[in-house]
Amino acid sequence: KKKLKISGRELLSVPIQVFGLDQLQVLEMSPERESCLRYRMELLPQEIGRLRNLTCLYVDSNNLKKIPAEIGTLSRLERLTLSNNSLSSLPAEMGALQRLRSLHLANNSLTELPAPLCQLRSLTFLDVSDNKIVTIPPSIRHLEKLETLLLLFNSLERLPEDVCLLRNLHTLWLGNNHLQSLPAAFGELMNLDWGYNYCSCNFEGNPLESPPPEVCSRGPEGIRNYFSSLRRI
Repeated sequence: KKKLKISGRELLSVPIQVFGLDQLQVLEMSPERESCLRYRMELLPQEIGRLRNLTCLYVDSNNLKKIPAEIGTLSRLERLTLSNNSLSSLPAEMGALQRLRSLHLANNSLTELPAPLCQLRSLTFLDVSDNKIVTIPPSIRHLEKLETLLLLFNSLERLPEDVCLLRNLHTLWLGNNHLQSLPAAFGELMNLDWGYNYCSCNFEGNPLESPPPEVCSRGPEGIRNYFSSLRRI
């Protein structure tokens, strides 16, 4: 793969020449990955749209406040890391990234799961942990290939029933939110790995009442039985 990692102790911004490398497939512009970088981008340049052959773009740990609409032209993009920035929204054009499989958005300032993300039908990994997300839209059901969904350390008060339609989910982290209840169909998520050594569904730090934590600890079958018993009452 044609790869470029931006580095340089005195670098103050991304050299504009980078965006002329139209055969580039992997671009890393992350200070965390290159400790000698002195700059932190606040705006991803619009010229990023010229790099039509990109499959991987790493821009985590900058100070990004906005992603340009031109990101939507990167139709070959499969992996995008935007964690540890200052993003409060994403452009609608991101919904066009139909090959995107892995999206990292942890530690930003999102207050809701951006609607364009629910159009990314190839997505298998989504990390939006450590934001300020209050709601998940029902359209999350369109992410049928999703295997990993990380939602811990947000402000979620409820999960939509539509999450229970994500039958390929193996890992779902929900810890440290404000959840008092789970959707009645939650136990239908049969592929969640509730192993002893690796708990793929984490509820810690939620004021859960329905079902209570001791029921959740029994895994999907325990949760199914709980809701079944409520229906019989």
